[in-house]
Amino acid sequence: MEIETKTKKWGSSLGIIIPKKIVILERIKEGQKINISILSKKKTTGEDIFGKFKFKKPIQVLLDETDKDFEPEVFN
Repeated sequence: MEIETKTKKWGSSLGIIIPKKIVILERIKEGQKINISILSKKKTTGEDIFGKFKFKKPIQVLLDETDKDFEPEVFN
């Protein structure tokens, strides 16, 4: 299930509220461990894609080299 919610200040941290409807539908209980996926609107970088691997060339150079050989399909 996917929902959108806003973060709220909670002491020196941030918290989220799970709507009651979702709590009931998913049978979420107090103290239960749940997984949350965070979708960020920040720009994706090469480091996001490749992690912090050490390459001999800068990641952007590798991406540019890959793009130059790419030929998009043309649909008529």
